[in-house]
Amino acid sequence: MKVGSQYLGNGVCEFILWSPLQDQVAVHLVSPEENLLPMTKQDQGYWYLKAENIEPGTLYYYQLEDASDKPDPASHFQPQGVHGASEVIDHSNFNWQDFQWDSIPLEEMIIYELHVGTFTREGTFKAIMPRLSDLAELGVNAIEIMPVAQFPGARNWGYDGVYPYAVQNSYGRPEDLKQLVDAAHQQGIAVILDVVYNHFGPEGNYINSYAPYFTDTYRTPWGNAINFDDADSDGIRNYFLENALYWLENYHLDGLRLDAIHAIYDLGAKHILQEMAEKVEELSQKVGRKFYLIAESDLNDVRVIRPQELGGYGIDAQWSDDFHHALRTVLTEKTEGYYADFGTCEQLAKAYQKTFVYDWQYSPFRQRYHGSDASDRQGDQFVVCIQNHDQIGNQMLGERLANLVNFEAAKLAAGALLLSPYIPLLFMGQEYGDESPFLYFVSHSDPELIKAVSEGRKKEFADFHLEGEYIDPQSIEAFNLSKLNWEQRKEGKHQVLWQLHQKLITMRRSIPALKKLDKQNLTATARESPKGLAAAFERESSHSNSTVPSTRIPRTTDCLAKRALTSSRNRLILLHRWQNNSQVFSILNFNQQDVNLKIDFPPGKWQKILDSAEPKWMGSGSYLPEKITTTEPELLIKPHSFVVYQQESW
Repeated sequence: MKVGSQYLGNGVCEFILWSPLQDQVAVHLVSPEENLLPMTKQDQGYWYLKAENIEPGTLYYYQLEDASDKPDPASHFQPQGVHGASEVIDHSNFNWQDFQWDSIPLEEMIIYELHVGTFTREGTFKAIMPRLSDLAELGVNAIEIMPVAQFPGARNWGYDGVYPYAVQNSYGRPEDLKQLVDAAHQQGIAVILDVVYNHFGPEGNYINSYAPYFTDTYRTPWGNAINFDDADSDGIRNYFLENALYWLENYHLDGLRLDAIHAIYDLGAKHILQEMAEKVEELSQKVGRKFYLIAESDLNDVRVIRPQELGGYGIDAQWSDDFHHALRTVLTEKTEGYYADFGTCEQLAKAYQKTFVYDWQYSPFRQRYHGSDASDRQGDQFVVCIQNHDQIGNQMLGERLANLVNFEAAKLAAGALLLSPYIPLLFMGQEYGDESPFLYFVSHSDPELIKAVSEGRKKEFADFHLEGEYIDPQSIEAFNLSKLNWEQRKEGKHQVLWQLHQKLITMRRSIPALKKLDKQNLTATARESPKGLAAAFERESSHSNSTVPSTRIPRTTDCLAKRALTSSRNRLILLHRWQNNSQVFSILNFNQQDVNLKIDFPPGKWQKILDSAEPKWMGSGSYLPEKITTTEPELLIKPHSFVVYQQESW
């Protein structure tokens, strides 16, 4: 059953509310004329009213039995913010031009995550549209928009939304988002919306006035969990199931990214995610094009994406944080906080080969066994990244990878991501190495809440033992500092990094071995580099007072020596991918020095097609030959570089 106001045309509007806690409810019209219209109670806690002489743009509240006015929990727009009246929206009058649109298959997606408020200086839906052609030129064919459900104030990541059906008023009106989606489709770009079904934000949250939306049976990081499996949960399930269909139908979106599903608790025989997948598939069949559900999950649980006939929920794809964590720790050599579980190239090789590094292994950070085996799942069921809003913004200083590693390592990270057999996700500005931070920011109005958010963020950073100037999330500074420096993409190293991303994306699309996201036709091997190991130890020990020979491992227990050895072992990845007659062989060197190593290439003749150390990519020059056979002697590989060879025969 649909909920909220449904404009039917000719001045007729239905109002449908689920509120089993109320004994009396009325629609209180406040503009253009004030009027009070009683609603009729129906079965299972629903209230209904069909009214005439109500046009789009009408503002209203629900008046409850205590005579208080509350916004519609399924409001389609909150023009005056989270505490104001709801607006009747006519979703049938938009002039769509995407009649020939048929979405983008998951396996072909290059996803670009963006935050509306900081992607442009204007921070609106309309301001994104002129940049769509730039994204298309880069090779992006799907944008993932961080949550736009109405949140308090004008500045927020979007995960504090309290009206899941309403477009954020500071970004624009509903028709502005539709115009953006329509324009994206005309550029060949799919649009995925990030939605939050695990909690409501704290300010402007009147949901408990209507129904028992929460349960104290489970706890989430944001308080009591949403009630998906206890008494009176049917109306709550319907509220969120209808919300998923609402965005896909009314805004022509191509898919939804489901935030933090590990905080969605449901022990019923049919999990809410399974039911949602069924409903979305029914809509796909009805409309004639595929809609996608992509889950963010910290569970490493393949049940999320397994087909329902195999006991899974049937979600199309899920994020895999293990790839990010393994790659980041190898690049930065920092393993604080939840990165303590990672730090070796062996783990990164496993992430390429099997997706989950923790597939029912003991996790020192969690202090328990974690994960399941994803070996049998295709690569197009996983979204991987080297940066996203969480991994940047959940640092105290909001540093991007470009601020944490040198330019050569940034290029290496791009290669590691786009050569993977998974769906790649770029975070806005990553493609040219934007150096502005992405900080956490809010604009609440409740002083106690503002204080709680500030103190909570400081506590969250305690595990990372970071030093630096803390920027208050409530400050306008945190928001303004997070806006992209879009002009950088045409300057120096930023332009080169942009061009490298474009080249890698083109290769993914044109080379069969890279285009097919098949983990079965792939080998990923971590290789130890003894000469590089000795060089690293020699360099590290030169900064200490002791003299240590570089040709052997010393017996000293000096912590500096230990760190040099630990951080330099197995710091190469050999990645071989093939599909029919197409073969690609890549070498990724994560060492901070040259590595001299004999590498046995698969049989055949190999042509170099990309080398990040070459001057074309602002490298210092490559030692690697243009052509290679299996009889090639040792290769000298530049530090923090990657090279891609393609077999000539295909």
